[in-house]
Amino acid sequence: MGSAARAAIADKGWRGAPISTLIGASGGPKWLILSELDQVLAAELFTPAPRPVTLLGSSIGTWRHACLSQPDPVAAVKRLQHAYLHQEYSSPKPTPHEVSTVATHMLREALGQQGAQHLIQHPTLRNAIVTAKAIGVARGTSGLSLIGGMTAATLSNAWSRDRLERFFQRVIFCHPALRTTPFATGFATQRVALSEDNLISALKASGAIPLLMQCEPHIAGAGEGPFWDGGIIDYHFTLDTPPPTGLVLYPHFCAQLTPGWFDKKLRGRTGLPALSNLILICPSDHFLASLPYGKIPDRGDFRTMSPDQRVAYWEICIRESGRLAEAFHDLVTGSDPLRGCIPL
Repeated sequence: MGSAARAAIADKGWRGAPISTLIGASGGPKWLILSELDQVLAAELFTPAPRPVTLLGSSIGTWRHACLSQPDPVAAVKRLQHAYLHQEYSSPKPTPHEVSTVATHMLREALGQQGAQHLIQHPTLRNAIVTAKAIGVARGTSGLSLIGGMTAATLSNAWSRDRLERFFQRVIFCHPALRTTPFATGFATQRVALSEDNLISALKASGAIPLLMQCEPHIAGAGEGPFWDGGIIDYHFTLDTPPPTGLVLYPHFCAQLTPGWFDKKLRGRTGLPALSNLILICPSDHFLASLPYGKIPDRGDFRTMSPDQRVAYWEICIRESGRLAEAFHDLVTGSDPLRGCIPL
């Protein structure tokens, strides 16, 4: 927790803290370790949100935020949790078309028929859904052209993150009342107003991992793509352009942040920024080591486990995530709002 955040929490408590930004990172199944915590956040801090909050996310982070923006956010998170846990495929290596079809089903099951309307009309929670629009040689959507473009982007990014701008443009689909978005410098960022016509497409695009899923070829209001996973640019976000006021709340899977998807194996780009208004909530190393296999769920579980094994393992992780949720609930409602908090 940054120094400004500590001072604000000590003064006003969690419910009175001036939280202006909520961050949701990419990570696929990793979100399940936060799924119970999301329900506490919804019930204790954001129902109702006393002031406007920007919900900035990429990939699964945007799905979580979409659930938080429903009239009954706890129920919506539970629906997404159930749909994500029980997703089924015809083989251990499903086609991108099948994965995209299942993703659409999960989103619609979680949000319901009026989910888009509720999100767009929410009075205080303002979603910002990050996608990566491929440009130049990265515009291939399948086969060798896609592999070649992604390989070129990987190599260029290894030389310099700035070079990734030659391959992708950041396109953010924003709540109609949202005028600015933090942590969105560079990449020729384009802002597009969210509507009932483009919400599902934007959410799908933000989680469309190349080679695993299909891209969104075009999205209403944003024109032609292809649009891919927002984590390509903002995997965990750089956190280098904070909002001018308010606190940044970041529930995350671990204590390290990796800026972009192609940075995952570049250790020099992983770290934790010294942001004074940042509150990072994450499981401890001891907690992670106590889980089956010593880790949280990830996409590799689909390859290494049978469907029954995967579901059983993920169910244990969800139950264990309840411990994180309970600890945070005790912190929010207890007499010492800084108990156990570690300064950044």
